[in-house]
Amino acid sequence: MYQKELQSQYYKVTKQFLANPSSALDISSLRDILRYHEWRYSIKNDPVISDFEYDQLYKQLESIETQHPDLITPDSPTQRVSSDLTEDFPSVAHTVPMLSLDNSYNAEDLKKFDQTIRKLAGLQEHDSLAYCLEPKFDGGSVAIVYENDQYIRAATRGNGAMGEDITLNVKTLKSVPLHAAFSKAGIVKAELRGEAVIRKDIFEELNKSRLKLGLSEFANPRNSAAGGLRMKQPTDTRDRGIEVFLYQIGFASGKNDEDMLASINTHQQQIELLSQLGFKLEDPSELICKDIDEVIKKVSAWEGKREAYPYEIDGMVVKVNSREIQEKCGYTQHHPKWAIAYKFKAKQATTTLENVTYQVGKIGSITPVAKVTPTQLAGVTVSSISLHNEEFIKSKDLRIGDRIIIERAGDVIPYIVKSLPDLRTGEEEVINFPEICPFNDVERVQLLRSEGESAWRCTNCTCGEQTLQKIIFHVSKDAMDIDGFGKSYVDRFFKLGWIKDVSDIYNLDYQEIAQLEGFGKKSADKLESAIGKAKSNPLSRLLYSLSIHHLGKKASKLIAQEIEDIYALQHWDTEHFTSIKDVGPVVAKNVMAYFSIQDNIDVIRKLEAHGVNIKQLESDKPLEVAEDAPLLGKTILFTGSLEQMTRNEAKKIAEALGAKNISAVSSNLNILVAGEKAGSKLKKAQELGTVEIMSESEFLALRV
Repeated sequence: MYQKELQSQYYKVTKQFLANPSSALDISSLRDILRYHEWRYSIKNDPVISDFEYDQLYKQLESIETQHPDLITPDSPTQRVSSDLTEDFPSVAHTVPMLSLDNSYNAEDLKKFDQTIRKLAGLQEHDSLAYCLEPKFDGGSVAIVYENDQYIRAATRGNGAMGEDITLNVKTLKSVPLHAAFSKAGIVKAELRGEAVIRKDIFEELNKSRLKLGLSEFANPRNSAAGGLRMKQPTDTRDRGIEVFLYQIGFASGKNDEDMLASINTHQQQIELLSQLGFKLEDPSELICKDIDEVIKKVSAWEGKREAYPYEIDGMVVKVNSREIQEKCGYTQHHPKWAIAYKFKAKQATTTLENVTYQVGKIGSITPVAKVTPTQLAGVTVSSISLHNEEFIKSKDLRIGDRIIIERAGDVIPYIVKSLPDLRTGEEEVINFPEICPFNDVERVQLLRSEGESAWRCTNCTCGEQTLQKIIFHVSKDAMDIDGFGKSYVDRFFKLGWIKDVSDIYNLDYQEIAQLEGFGKKSADKLESAIGKAKSNPLSRLLYSLSIHHLGKKASKLIAQEIEDIYALQHWDTEHFTSIKDVGPVVAKNVMAYFSIQDNIDVIRKLEAHGVNIKQLESDKPLEVAEDAPLLGKTILFTGSLEQMTRNEAKKIAEALGAKNISAVSSNLNILVAGEKAGSKLKKAQELGTVEIMSESEFLALRV
C-alpha cells in the first residue's frame, strides 16, 4: 500500500514539522501525513512516531480547519475516527458510533474543559459540576452486544461506524460474561464499550514463553492485546491472557425499543449497573470527583501510581457525571464534548541514534551505550541509553543514524523499543562490536565471551578502569554501604592516586582530604566516621563487596554462615561450596579462582591491617528457627508502608518465624503482609485468592 519512498517522504515532512511546529504545512499534505500515521498505528500496529507527536500534528490540522471551515473535507482525519478495519474479518455496524476523545495534557487544559462544559450547559461558576474518572487503558477498543441477557456479538472499534466481527474470539475471554441479567433493569438489548488489555506480569510471561519457542518478543501489551483480538484461531486469542474492562453503555433498549439509558441519570449509575451484572471495571465510587479541582488532584495521583498499576494506562478519562448535562453538551463528529482524555507524560518518543560509546563494569563486562539526540521523555531529557550487549544491538537491528522509538521503563530507565528501518536513507552505519578493549590505549587486550554468556569482557585489565568500577561498587549501598562516599569522590581520589585498590579506602589521609576544594574539615570528618563504621560490617557484606563474578548477596550470606574468617575460603574445594544449598558450581569456581590469586589475598590482608572485619559476626550466623515456628515453610512478602518496623526488620522477624522472604506476588506466595497504601501487589494477591493477607499488627502478633 505504502511504498518505502512514500514512507520516507511522509516521515521527512513529519520530522520537519515536529522540529518547528509553527511552520506552515499544506493542508492536503498534513491530512496525508495523518492518514499514514493512523495506518501505521491502527492497521500495522507499528507506529513510527509517538502518540504525543501524532497529537501535535492532529491539533495543527484541527486548528487550520477551525479557522478555515471552508477547507474541511469529508475525508479529513478530523471528520472520522481512525480505522482498524482490515480484510481479515467481516465488518459489522455499531448500534451507535464509537467516537474518539479529545486530549488534554495539563491542569490548564482541564480547567478550560470545565469552562467549556459550563458554557455549553448554561452553568454558572458557583454551580456544582461533578465528574467521573476512569483509567485510560492502552489496549484495543471493543463493542459488545447483549440481547435477551445473552452475549450476541463483539466487534473492534473499526472506523467508528463499522467494526470487525470478533465475536468468536471475545467469547473465549473469561472476563466477558456469556450471560448478564440486563432484563432485571428492563434492558432487552445493550451495546457496551470496553478496552481489551493484557496485565503487565502476564505480558512478561508471554514474552518469556515466546523466547523459549524461538519467537520474537511482542513490543508492548497494547499491540499484543489489539492483535490478539483478531487472531485467526479463537483459542489463540484466549491464550494471550486478554481481559476486557468495560467503561460505558453505548446503547440500551427495552421491550418496546424505548431508550433505557434515559432512566439512568449519571455515568456512575451506568458503571454501577455493569458492576452489578458481573463485568470487569474500576470501582466507580473511587473515581467520582465533586469538581474539576478534585479531578486535577486525582489525575496527578494516578500518574504517580501509573507504574504500580497492573495494566498499561496512558492517562485518565474525565467524563461529566450527569447524563442530562452530557446531552446538553452534545458531540462533534470526532468526540463527545462532555469527555476528555488527560494524557500522562509521554513514555515513548522518537529520536536519532547518533553514536555508540562503551562502559566497563566491575567484572570487566563491556557495555555499549547509545548516544541519542536529546529528547524529552516523561519529564526528563534523555541523551544516553544502555544497549546492554552485542546481542541486544543485533536483535533490535540498530544502526548509527537510525530513527528509533524509545521509552522509559518504570518512568525511570530509558530503553530502546525498536529501530525504524523503513526510514533509513542508506547512510546509516552498522554497529560493529569491538574485538579489542576500547579503554586501553597502550596494550591491545582481546575481549572474551564465556560460553552461555552474552557479555564480552576484558579479562586482563591493565588500564585501571575495571579497578575503579570495583572500588565504586565496594563503597555502594548494596556492598559496604559507606554513607556519603559517592562515585564522584571515588573517581576524584582514584585520579589523585590516593586509592589504588579497595584497601586504600580505609587508610585515607583525612587532613589532606579536608584541604581539597569543596571539602573542609566537617566533610572530611563525616567521611572518616562513615568509613570507620563500615569497618565493622558483617563478613557477608565484605564478601559481596569483592566483586567476585556471580557471587550475589544471598550466596555471600550462605557462605559467611559456614566460615570463621575469610581466609578459610583459600582451602575450600568445589564440593565444600556446593554442599551449601543454593550455592552452585559456577559460584564455587569463581570464588576459588579469586582466592587462588595472591594479589587478592594481599588486598584482604591490607583490609584486615586497616581494621576491616574479616571474621564471622553474630549477624552472619543463621537464625535459629524453632521446629514449631508459626510460619515454618511459608513464603512471605511485605507491601505498603509499615508503621511499627522497617522493611529489613520485618524480613528478619519473618525469617525468625520460619518464613522465606520472596519478592513478587505469584502462585508461590503464601502470605502477604499489607501496610498502609498497599497497591498493585495487594490487588494481585486478592485476585489470586490463594494468598493469606495479614495486617502489620496480625503479623507482629505471631511473635508472642
